[in-house]
Amino acid sequence: MNRRVVITAALTGAADSPGKSPHVPVTPQQIADDAVAAARAGAAVVHVHVRHPETGIRSRDVALYREAAGLIRAADVDVVLNLTAGMGGDLVVDADDPLKPVDGTDLVNQHDRMPHIEELLPDIGTLDCGSYNFGDGQALYVSTTDMLREGAKRFQELGVKPELEVFDTGQLWFATVLREEGLIDAPGLFQLCMGVPYGAPADPGLLAAMVNLLPDDAEFTSFALGRDQLPWVAQSVLLGGHARVGLEDNLYLSRGVKATNAQLVQRAVTIIESLGASVATPDEARETFGLHR
Repeated sequence: MNRRVVITAALTGAADSPGKSPHVPVTPQQIADDAVAAARAGAAVVHVHVRHPETGIRSRDVALYREAAGLIRAADVDVVLNLTAGMGGDLVVDADDPLKPVDGTDLVNQHDRMPHIEELLPDIGTLDCGSYNFGDGQALYVSTTDMLREGAKRFQELGVKPELEVFDTGQLWFATVLREEGLIDAPGLFQLCMGVPYGAPADPGLLAAMVNLLPDDAEFTSFALGRDQLPWVAQSVLLGGHARVGLEDNLYLSRGVKATNAQLVQRAVTIIESLGASVATPDEARETFGLHR
């Protein structure tokens, strides 16, 4: 079991969730306020997407990342900043003409997924480790092996720690190949993402199998969606990993009770401490993950 657990708060994500809960932060100020509240509740890391302030729709606007990151860094709390670099991989194809992208497509090359990483140099940036069917219908997430090699190399050049987002076993296989090729510095930071249709199911036995496929010295976090999010804190910790909670992946504290990010972090703290483990501080997270201050 992991005795010192890093909690990541995934604050808002990219899904169509603001209309489902009033607690999902949308504007850079709201995102920063939630980051501060999550840090005070016990999160050592905050994972940030941004949204169009007027519509709440996902965005890759560097100016929005600049504003949110600036507000978080200027706040009176210490927290590790983790920015997504996974936006720009969405492809929705026409059912009759699969070569024709349709509404909902936001597909760009690897270079164009990373301008905010290059400018803002967060502690951590995410790298989604493969392509897959993204739910039902005609939507796919696209991240080819050549894109991933390019992204990993650029993270390395920038000195930003890549968090390897793994949604299935084949993606985990390739993530370990990146490390073997020297494009990921050992030991590597892996995020095992469970229950995202149609990646790896949120099955404890499958999580254990994926952990067994990790390099022996790797650090990992795991999360699951919806009602599985909070029980998954224990699953991950008991297998030697860290924890991720937040409104990106789950809107509820309990049945019918909508959560805030801070409340989900507080619940994760309770679970972790009940297992006899301790919650890592930001400095302990930097030490554990090998981050540059």
